[in-house]
Amino acid sequence: MKNITLAVDEAVLDQVRKYAANHQTTVNALVRQHLEQIARNETRVKEAMRELREMSDRSKARMGKRTWKRDDIYDR
Repeated sequence: MKNITLAVDEAVLDQVRKYAANHQTTVNALVRQHLEQIARNETRVKEAMRELREMSDRSKARMGKRTWKRDDIYDR
């Protein structure tokens, strides 16, 4: 596990320390959890996009010819 150094406003750090104490955790644990969540979300998004592309490639559905004009779908 790597260590990092962060610069945080003192007032913010004071509030986060109180939050951590009230939730029986540490500032370090909160930061670690948040960074892990960001990484998980990024991985899930990439996987979902890959799956969507694969489904699109396998799909036999076709759009067909466009019979409307852009102005037809907007009331002006």
